[in-house]
Amino acid sequence: MSIKSVDERRLREVALTPDEYKAIVEQLKRAPNEVELGMLGVLWSEHCSYKSSKALLRRLPSTGPAVIQGPGENAGAVSIGEGWAAVFKIESHNHPSAIEPYQGAATGVGGIIRDVIAMGARPIALLDSLRFGPLPESSRHFEGVVAGIGAYGNCIGIPTVGGEIYFEDCYANNPLVNAMCVGLVRTDQLMRARAEGTGNRLMLVGADTGRDGIHGASFASVELDEQSSERRPAVQVGNPFLEKCLLEACMDLSHTDAVVAIQDLGAAGLTSAVAECAGRVPDAGARIDVSLVPRREREMTPYDVMLSESQERMLVVVQRGREREVETIFHAWDLASAIIGEVTDDGQLTVVDGRDQVARLPVTLLTDGAPMRRLVGIAPDPPLGLDVDALPPLADAGATLLRLLASPNLSSRRGVFRRYDHMVGDATVVPPGGDAAVLRIKGTRLGLAMTTDCNARYCHLDPHLGAQLAVAEAARNIIATGARPLAVTDCLNLANPDRPEVYWELEETVAGLAYACRALDLPIVSGNVSLYNDSNGESAIYPTPVVGMVGVIDDYGRRLGAGLRAEGDFVLLIGSSHNDMGGSEYLKVEHGYVAGRPPALDLTREQAVNRLVLAAAENGFLHSAHDCAEGGMLVALAECCLLGGVGVRCPAIRPEPPLRLDAAFFGESPSRYIVSVP
Repeated sequence: MSIKSVDERRLREVALTPDEYKAIVEQLKRAPNEVELGMLGVLWSEHCSYKSSKALLRRLPSTGPAVIQGPGENAGAVSIGEGWAAVFKIESHNHPSAIEPYQGAATGVGGIIRDVIAMGARPIALLDSLRFGPLPESSRHFEGVVAGIGAYGNCIGIPTVGGEIYFEDCYANNPLVNAMCVGLVRTDQLMRARAEGTGNRLMLVGADTGRDGIHGASFASVELDEQSSERRPAVQVGNPFLEKCLLEACMDLSHTDAVVAIQDLGAAGLTSAVAECAGRVPDAGARIDVSLVPRREREMTPYDVMLSESQERMLVVVQRGREREVETIFHAWDLASAIIGEVTDDGQLTVVDGRDQVARLPVTLLTDGAPMRRLVGIAPDPPLGLDVDALPPLADAGATLLRLLASPNLSSRRGVFRRYDHMVGDATVVPPGGDAAVLRIKGTRLGLAMTTDCNARYCHLDPHLGAQLAVAEAARNIIATGARPLAVTDCLNLANPDRPEVYWELEETVAGLAYACRALDLPIVSGNVSLYNDSNGESAIYPTPVVGMVGVIDDYGRRLGAGLRAEGDFVLLIGSSHNDMGGSEYLKVEHGYVAGRPPALDLTREQAVNRLVLAAAENGFLHSAHDCAEGGMLVALAECCLLGGVGVRCPAIRPEPPLRLDAAFFGESPSRYIVSVP
């Protein structure tokens, strides 16, 4: 297959450019065959290679005293005490959910669960961060995604304990579905997906392989357009009941030392799983025979088998000679397993179909060979300015409060999270609806807090500051439960980076995340980048860097909720308020536009306020705590009352100039909490 013989349509199908194809030919010193072209296409796609973002991501902090595993594995891991590690990661499934909302969301949940399983951890909780266009126009996306998340999590028996939902015009054609999974493992049983040991066997376990999901990674690396609905076969189909069996079988593997590594088959399927496992070990390679792969469809070609993204499959590296021991475990769970190859020491990924060799590629070419893109970011025109003093004075605070509480972005999410089973597993001690969820670690007094956060309006107005504010709010949500923030996982959702203004947003977003995480001593241990959330170059999403965060509380009996608890308690606002109206929900609901600069953030002050609240919580001085964020002080106070089932009586508030009354009530200044004390 020469350069001239490959037409541009074929290259687009595998998401390769002519220059990238030329680089492949130069490195191989020959043209790739059809199977090799498909394998290189999926692993060189933006979705797998991060060729537009990898250089930027190296700027993020990823080390700290609690970090056991940082970026580069299936998920990150941090020590939480008493010999336990929390394993967690967030990932996107945006493009599939835009085309097929139910299956796109369901398989997104299934995929992130398997990432945690591959680390040897038992998944204990799910969270999700969702963005849709306005209702009712986006009802198909909204209802399908919520149903898909609920069905998969409920069936597999993992509680969905937290998340967020926002509605904005920019997500009408490009909904965002980010799923986060948190798991637990003993620190000495944490696994890494490394294909070590020449001659060790490669075992494929779980579901049979079909044609679903072929080119799924490539599909996620381009903009959506009029032909996107034709890519429905690129959307995977999930089976949560089979994944439950797969989960339990993998947990049983922890009782044997016959297994060297476990790797999820996600984006790019078998190609990615084998290449990534081998790529983490110097000079390691693999030889696989696709004729040994169990299939559920007839006449599948080696190309189909290598690129299939059929769900509920794992690759297991088994000690040579102990295959029967591992097969017995999977057989006990009624799961298919097949030895499909072995680890080699030649640095090559060799694919055969019986006696015929169908592909042979250097592992490093697959995993690290994609040319990094050198894009140039150019700042766009500044957003619409805001003259706060030109806003009309607040006329009726009560009526305004009711309108804000009824707005799509602030109204109760009970109708959504009641469709999720958040109590399965009997570990949830702070349920959805507040700042963050808390689960108890059975057999200990430890509690694990978790949350997801991002205000994309802020990021639209100023991506650097908006990213900082996302980190800061996530930390406040963790602290509001009485827990200490430990580490971050992030999901960077942006539009087409080929456009200079979007690449500038990516640069600024990463810089903002790095700055805030360093200031707050929070390492980023895992994450995901989802680009090309754009439709025909006309409906780019807001930059949406979703921050997932975990924290630990030494005694979950001292946990705090957001609801006011006892009549007679004093209710305090900790922190200072300013005329921070830019990008606020008040500005959008009451005045009909998004403008201005996001609230100013002093991270030194933020850290000081956080330490004060955390110390008060640890010493038992607080009955409740709630982050003051979207909607401002009155909305936060109303939420405290609604969650606690009690009211509050406040003295007359007369802010001192230059603080305006509407800003005092509904401004969104950061570094603030509402707490109750006896």
